[in-house]
Amino acid sequence: MKHLLVVASLFLVTVFAQAQSSKQVKWTYTVKKIADKTFEIHISAAVNPGWHLYAQEVGVEGPLPNTISFTKNPLVTFEPKVKEVGKLIKKNEDVWGGVVNYYEKSVDFVQVVTLKGNIKTNVNGKIEFTVCNDRECLPPADVDFTVNVGGK
Repeated sequence: MKHLLVVASLFLVTVFAQAQSSKQVKWTYTVKKIADKTFEIHISAAVNPGWHLYAQEVGVEGPLPNTISFTKNPLVTFEPKVKEVGKLIKKNEDVWGGVVNYYEKSVDFVQVVTLKGNIKTNVNGKIEFTVCNDRECLPPADVDFTVNVGGK
């Protein structure tokens, strides 16, 4: 019985911690056609005032980078790198022992995909992120997403 209570408590703490991180960042997803069968998937983060979201390349060891992964889809090819569009802040932080890269307010992560035919499909993925303010970092959180790509 004690094991069950410990496991349940850990589960609730994890869910609560992820919920706190998710309250500090609002994610939206849009798709833009840029050429025949080629689309940009925009994964946009709106970060609450006083908080920041780390870049994909943090710059030092320590803070967890923002990571966006996509589920394999045989109907889609992905450009090798997710681009970041926003005002990148580079700041020396003693606690991390160097310059860290992050975004405040907003950032747009852009993935270019090409469909292998005139089709419509879903692109699924996961965002893993950490948000911090000048006093604390919340536990890492992850968000699953799905966007529709293609069609008429």
